[in-house]
Amino acid sequence: MNTTSSSRRIGVALIGAGMIAQTHIEALSAAKSGLQLKAILSRTPDMARYLNAYYDGPSPVFTSDLAQITNDPTIDFVIVATPPSVRIDLITTLAQAGKHILLEKPVARTLAEAKEVVQICQNAGVTLGVLFQFRKRAPSLMAHRILAKGRLGRLGHVEISVPLWRSQAYYDELGRGTYARDGGGVLLTQAIHTLDLALSFTGPVASVQAMTATTPLHDMEAEDFAAAGLRFANGAVGSLTASTATYPHGLESLTLHYEHGSMRIDKDRLDLHWRNGAVEHFPPPGYAKPEKHEWHQAVIEDFAKAIATGTPPMVSGTAALGVHHLIDAIETSSRLGQVVTCPV
Repeated sequence: MNTTSSSRRIGVALIGAGMIAQTHIEALSAAKSGLQLKAILSRTPDMARYLNAYYDGPSPVFTSDLAQITNDPTIDFVIVATPPSVRIDLITTLAQAGKHILLEKPVARTLAEAKEVVQICQNAGVTLGVLFQFRKRAPSLMAHRILAKGRLGRLGHVEISVPLWRSQAYYDELGRGTYARDGGGVLLTQAIHTLDLALSFTGPVASVQAMTATTPLHDMEAEDFAAAGLRFANGAVGSLTASTATYPHGLESLTLHYEHGSMRIDKDRLDLHWRNGAVEHFPPPGYAKPEKHEWHQAVIEDFAKAIATGTPPMVSGTAALGVHHLIDAIETSSRLGQVVTCPV
């Protein structure tokens, strides 16, 4: 397993030059943890070279040869931002080479495959982290701080809303919205972020009763709509609605109703309504909204710290299995038309 020295920068490679790659490059460029982007792997390196314009540092190597990453001792961890369909062999090779791995969500296409990914990394002794950047949004962090004070009391009711829009052109990209490439539709590709954030507040779900469907608004294989009733292990109940057929495009939100107050969280703000009528808002007026890459930057810096100190990252591969169990239960409940119990 690679170890890092305090005398040199932590070397990073990026695998995948798709639509999220620019965000990763900007995040690495802005990182303040002694990180250096060493290589970008793409099937078409020449077409990926435009990414160099977004990196404030020495030009990385552009390559299609995985061995240039696995054989480079200065590369400590790899950000994997490929479609889930091409990950198992890739992760196996990286892990066996001693490279720590930070994965774009989802971990894999299915729960069984996600468990395999986690086991591969455990067997190789490398750290596996998952990019659930919603946890690093300022309203999410503030909500956790408020909750830690213990004044809200017992959780009773949870509302998870993911009202998004994707045009047909989005699904016309080769393989998008298919089980073979993506593993599913709105649940694994979009709602997984808000579901993971919800679980960070609620703890595990005990049982699910759900329906998923493909609306007439999209020509695609997997679901673009999901609705579920949730019963949590702590006794609370809740609901999920998620769609990429909601026009106009809306904001994902999480609303948590506690004994003494309710919190509504989205990407820009936190509204706290106390039962005595008091209302608090975060952030205050005049707050500067962060750049898109800042949430990725925070997760990447957290992961770099984890491998440098030997501590778990914000969301480890094992921890990420929680949201994969939930999505699997939602899909199973919809398929069977019955309540499905989740492991807790």
